[in-house]
Amino acid sequence: MPAVDSHAHAFDLTRQGWGGDRGFDIQPNELGTAPQFLQMLASHGFTHGVLINPLGGYGADNTYMLEAIAASAGRLKGVALLPDATPEAEIYRLVEGGIVGIRFNLDFPTSPPLHARALARAREAGWFAQIHYHHGESFLAALPLLRAARLPVVIDHSGRPELPGGLQQPAFQALLEFGRGSAAVIKLSGIFRFTEAGSPYADTDPYIAALIEAFGIDRCIWGSDWPFLRAKARTDFGPLLAALHRVVPNAAAREKILWRNPARLFRMQEESR
Repeated sequence: MPAVDSHAHAFDLTRQGWGGDRGFDIQPNELGTAPQFLQMLASHGFTHGVLINPLGGYGADNTYMLEAIAASAGRLKGVALLPDATPEAEIYRLVEGGIVGIRFNLDFPTSPPLHARALARAREAGWFAQIHYHHGESFLAALPLLRAARLPVVIDHSGRPELPGGLQQPAFQALLEFGRGSAAVIKLSGIFRFTEAGSPYADTDPYIAALIEAFGIDRCIWGSDWPFLRAKARTDFGPLLAALHRVVPNAAAREKILWRNPARLFRMQEESR
């Protein structure tokens, strides 16, 4: 069966050097090229992937990601960063190059900012808005814009709840309500970022279950976050996937999360395997 890893990053210093506007540095153990990513996916039975510009390393320069998508024979799509000054010709090039959304990092000062004009440009390009944040307060502040955006919204990394705050913490409850009252998509990823207990990440299970209930199985996707930038401890693809199997034991439901939902969102074809 086809399957999509909906969140990964790729870097190749032989193809592109680091960007001066990068939000953080990439460590040697965090490097991974697009061919290495595809090889890793194949070893786990995955057929497709989505590369995300994380702001770290290359900054807002999407050059290597576009190159990787072009060389992937349809197996990769991308989510880019779009600075305010980006000309229309560059937006067209990104669309033609396999970019399907733009990302906003709400807690990075160097990230392109989330505002109505940026969302309008994404809407005009046929993209979704992918939202990443470290602090729930940032999400709460962004909610009015997201509710009025009139384009698909994807929330990264399960909303990164703070586990000591419990399921009732205001930002997580607001995220659940956003899921119930909108067409937004939740990415069931990043559990290694907010776990308190570490692998096998069982302490994150109630949060993932609550997100699935709120958003509905048809608006859930999954990503590994390979090659695990800024991880707190050793992280691998297999245990993260096993955690999804634990929370979603039904094979038909997992097929939606791993293939049908992301294939629809990212406009992927099974024939490109």
